[in-house]
Amino acid sequence: MAQWTSAVGAAQLARLLNSQQDRPAGPGTRRPPAYRALADGIRLLVLEGRVPVAARLPAERELALSLSVSRTTVAAAYEALRAEGFLESRRGAGSWTAVPAGNPLPARGLEPLPPEALGSMIDLGCAALPAPEPWLTRAVQGALEELPPYAHTHGDYPAGLPALRSMIADRYTARGIPTMPEQIMVTTGAMGAIDAICHLFGGRGERIAVESPSYANILQLMREAGARLVPVAMAEGLAGWDMDRWRQVLRDAAPRLAYIVADFHNPTGALADDDQRRQLVDAARSAGTVLVADETMSELWLDEGVEMPRPVCGFDPAGSTVITVGSASKAFWAGMRIGWVRAAPDIIRSLVAARAYADLGTPVVEQLAVNWLFSTGGWAQAVDIRRGQARENRDALVAAVRRELPTWEFEVPRGGLTLWVRAGGLSGSRIAEAGERVGVRVPSGPRFGVDGAFEGYVRLPFTVGGAVAEEAAARLAAAARIVESGGTGGGEVPRTFVA
Repeated sequence: MAQWTSAVGAAQLARLLNSQQDRPAGPGTRRPPAYRALADGIRLLVLEGRVPVAARLPAERELALSLSVSRTTVAAAYEALRAEGFLESRRGAGSWTAVPAGNPLPARGLEPLPPEALGSMIDLGCAALPAPEPWLTRAVQGALEELPPYAHTHGDYPAGLPALRSMIADRYTARGIPTMPEQIMVTTGAMGAIDAICHLFGGRGERIAVESPSYANILQLMREAGARLVPVAMAEGLAGWDMDRWRQVLRDAAPRLAYIVADFHNPTGALADDDQRRQLVDAARSAGTVLVADETMSELWLDEGVEMPRPVCGFDPAGSTVITVGSASKAFWAGMRIGWVRAAPDIIRSLVAARAYADLGTPVVEQLAVNWLFSTGGWAQAVDIRRGQARENRDALVAAVRRELPTWEFEVPRGGLTLWVRAGGLSGSRIAEAGERVGVRVPSGPRFGVDGAFEGYVRLPFTVGGAVAEEAAARLAAAARIVESGGTGGGEVPRTFVA
């Protein structure tokens, strides 16, 4: 019986390998043999999760033709991978990817670092900050005071607690977007919201247009739902959305859904202006595409004088085109798994009906805690704390990276939680791998793209500040030196870092 569960074609693997970019070798730098470079490339794809574990690789002859190398080169690369534990083979069954014993399975998203690793590893993988106390504690205490009446019920509220639905609707109305509670469904985080939307609108094989780059975990969620992702390139830097490209993709590909992060885009930090939002909605309406607007970063402006544009749904008065997703996770705390959907009442009814086959509802205590924050003014004060934390961290990280890595390029966003960095011509995947060796965890650019894009980038979140930001930049510089030297660095063991 074959041990592989999926397969990677020769053309696909060649395309992924060719996307890996490296700085040209400098004087005195020895390039590895061709077979070694090929083995390293495949190993990186497995470690990144871009080639799944237990995926059957193409036959040696097929891959050699696609890469325009000799079959001997491919055979030697496969043999090296087998020796390292990244490939297993059996006569008649082919060869399939693996991970050596003791290595963690690669994640295809941005999973949090295990708590036991925090002493020696600086985690720049997850864009989330500690809770803004004392507001988390106060919110939970307030929720417990409101809990007794709900404890006498079955506790399942598929659309969300009525009080919280009304409060979220009122918040949209206060922003100039008249909203009824019937237009709101409370979900288990923004991921739960988008998962429900994808299952309702984006069945297996359906096209979904996505920004390129976009949020890695959402891209993976859509892949696993069986969607066919259609990338739409972002403009350079913080310019954001190229409307000519969007109109062309929506017209030609006719995707069922389009997903955008218009407020301090993850990962670039770009902020769509009113005109871009209006044009996006008009283009989606003309194409018959449902536009999913992710507002999870909308309250995280960090600089004085930032004027927030009108919400994307404000350009869809009939409510026929835009579905809005919000969340407490980024603006308040990732451990508060409360999200919501704003849409036309008929869409909300369909989402609620489908929920009977998913999670039935969102935890009551957490809903009561968020409702307490909204109703008491605690939310505004907590978010103000969050902005201050993120602003200080951003400024410290920017200064440290500019000092330690002067060839790395980026523009400083005026809000959000992430910095999108061009890594000085180096491979982001190789920097991520070397970073693990020197004690800094950073996601590489390809996690935020489709089919191998953005190999030359890394994403740096505003989750560390002060001395920790300086140490993180120093470790990134050490990782960059390892990559520049062809991976021959010693891979020093990171010391325990105490903030």
